[in-house]
Amino acid sequence: MAAFLLLSGQVGEAASLRVSPTTVHLIAPDSAATLDVSNEAGRPINVQIRVFRWTQEGGVDRLEPTTDVVASPPAAELAADATYVVRVVRVAKAPVAKEESYRVVVDEVPDPRRRQAGAVSLVVRHSIPVFFRDADSSAARVTWSLRPSGSSIVLVARNEGQSHLRLSDIVLSQDGRQFAGYEGLLGYVLEGSTMEWPIPLSGAPASGPVTLSAQTQAGPLNANISIVRR
Repeated sequence: MAAFLLLSGQVGEAASLRVSPTTVHLIAPDSAATLDVSNEAGRPINVQIRVFRWTQEGGVDRLEPTTDVVASPPAAELAADATYVVRVVRVAKAPVAKEESYRVVVDEVPDPRRRQAGAVSLVVRHSIPVFFRDADSSAARVTWSLRPSGSSIVLVARNEGQSHLRLSDIVLSQDGRQFAGYEGLLGYVLEGSTMEWPIPLSGAPASGPVTLSAQTQAGPLNANISIVRR
């Protein structure tokens, strides 16, 4: 899951919106799941729930409106300290092929009546990954490469499998010496897609093979990769 805070000026109050679970995985024929949307504020809030088809093109995430998966209800007013259940349902008639990827975006809608001069409220957005997978689809099959880019090194992941790979806690090293890394969630590479992420350098890599260590949803990952110098 990704949660974003959209704000400017002086913060007027704390964020109040929470969503769980943070990721949804469904294997056909399962086609429906629920999300708990919680209001942790001491006042009512309004939320908007939208679903987008999630693809990756040119190493960039792309979200497009879709009618294949719907959220019900698409909007709600949450009472103070209350939890609301939202259903996420795949309504497309065609069977799932390989894996389909979506994001459910839950926004807290600002209340114009609560605006104060010189202050703004936090506007919270949660983006929940939702995956529908055919039971016979293969696991992620990712090939890796690196290329230098200024003060970073770009990690390139090409997924020729039929399922996504979730990547976090990156360490790049040579002969046991770490020269780059990233803590926390780096991102996903979807089935049949290629993604690129700049990783901050903490040292100068030498020529020769590089060891990639990371965490995935399937457990630890260790791979030997090469630096492509243009």
